[in-house]
Amino acid sequence: MSETEGSDPIEAIIVKLVAAAPEGRSVSPADVAKAIDPERFNRQFGHVRQAAIRLARRGEVTILRKGKPVEDPENFKGVWRIGRA
Repeated sequence: MSETEGSDPIEAIIVKLVAAAPEGRSVSPADVAKAIDPERFNRQFGHVRQAAIRLARRGEVTILRKGKPVEDPENFKGVWRIGRA
C-alpha cells in the first residue's frame, strides 16, 4: 500500500476508504471526492474515476456496477462504486 500512497494522493484515499469499509460493502465515488475536497467535491469526480480505473487495472480495487464487477474498467457507464479486489 505504501507504493500507492506515494504515487497519487487520490489513489491513496481510495485504497484507504475501501480498506476501512465493512466487509462486503463498497465506497461511492462521492465519498472519495468529499474526502479530497469537501467544499467543491463535484470537481473531483473525473479525477476519482481515473484513479479508480488505474487501481482496478492493477488489481487493487474492483469497479462495481449494480453490485457486480465491470468487465472493462476502461469502458463503463452509469452509477458505479469501488470495492475490494
